[in-house]
Amino acid sequence: MTNRSMDMPDNAWKSVMDPDKNALLRLPKTVRFQLMVILAFLWSAIFCISAGLIAWLPGYVLVHIVLLLIGIFGTGWVFKNARESSAGAPTKDR
Repeated sequence: MTNRSMDMPDNAWKSVMDPDKNALLRLPKTVRFQLMVILAFLWSAIFCISAGLIAWLPGYVLVHIVLLLIGIFGTGWVFKNARESSAGAPTKDR
């Protein structure tokens, strides 16, 4: 018997990273790939900026929080729009 709290990180990971389970499921494969590349670039930029701020300006904690919020809400916005634009559409290019 599996513990639900033990499955939660795995489920959270799959809900974002697994193309067969996330909100981008009903989009064509090429569009899914493009959106995931854009999100990867977004998160890479956030982590690079945060690393630079930690190295040179460690006192700016609020900027780190703002960057994380931009990433979280940006990812949520992309997934929400993908879910709404593909609502009722048949699954494509599996």
